[in-house]
Amino acid sequence: MQTSDATTEGINVQVESSYLPDRSEPEKGQWLFAYRVRITNQSPATVQLMSRHWIITDGNGKVEEVRGKGVVGEQPTLKPGESFEYTSGCPLETSFGTMEGSYQMVRDGGELIEVKIAPFSLSEPYAIN
Repeated sequence: MQTSDATTEGINVQVESSYLPDRSEPEKGQWLFAYRVRITNQSPATVQLMSRHWIITDGNGKVEEVRGKGVVGEQPTLKPGESFEYTSGCPLETSFGTMEGSYQMVRDGGELIEVKIAPFSLSEPYAIN
């Protein structure tokens, strides 16, 4: 299991990733990873997650950027002290890689903030990194 932890302007983002061997087909060049995200609002203001930006790099250095509205079909609103958790997946053509990115959030007063998602590894347990 790989983890990352970052806080931007009172918004904490923790990520744990894991390899899914039962859903991967290494002989076909397909590795699947899951990642669980926990977003906690430690700021004094209510915030809403509007969009996401992921930068995914595989073991060959191939970079893919993913942008989209919300996360898992939601745009959660977090009051001070509240958390939101979700799980998603990422396929790779190599047995290891990295992900990092940001969430675009808006405070209840309309101020936009860019919340960092610290880099974390996607790695098959026996991959040679």
